[in-house]
Amino acid sequence: MDPWLVVGLGNPGPKYAGNRHNIGAMVLAELAHQAGATPRQHKARAWVSEVRLGTLPGGLPGPRVVLAQPMTYMNLSGGPVAAVARFYSVPLDRIVVLHDELDIDFGTVRLKRGGGEGGHNGLRSVSQSLGTKDYLRVRLGVGRPPGRQDPADFVLSDWPVRDRVDVELLIGDGADAVHDLVHLGLEAAQQRFHSR
Repeated sequence: MDPWLVVGLGNPGPKYAGNRHNIGAMVLAELAHQAGATPRQHKARAWVSEVRLGTLPGGLPGPRVVLAQPMTYMNLSGGPVAAVARFYSVPLDRIVVLHDELDIDFGTVRLKRGGGEGGHNGLRSVSQSLGTKDYLRVRLGVGRPPGRQDPADFVLSDWPVRDRVDVELLIGDGADAVHDLVHLGLEAAQQRFHSR
């Protein structure tokens, strides 16, 4: 059975770790934690963990999943994503990208295959490097910036302390969405998360 590739988009280093733009990387870290995995540096310029995600009926190990976070800045994410996909022979229909989404209310998770990039430089880079937009996405709602704040400044800022509990819930929901996606498929995952 072909493996899945789950990519968490974000910018590297402690300066960006708590940014809204890094929510994809935060969900990826939660998935690695749940699987008891320690990411290792891969020649594709990404942190990578090979895990079995969850369990199947009868207690069998769940699907084989490669968790990857590019070590590059967001706008150069595509090269590492394509390289990891090639290295592990992951087919396009099993590539999942976790990313922040301005056009979805904060705390909301949505799933889809393909579509536009909505000005998201990480998605644009991934689409260019894969040669298609037709990969799976777990869209993690960060909401719109208040007032006239520049969207780029908004996503490159940390959440306020008052939102910390809701951010943890969003991370948990994002991880659950990935589990549903790889275990049940896109439509079943959409039915669960889009009905909220």
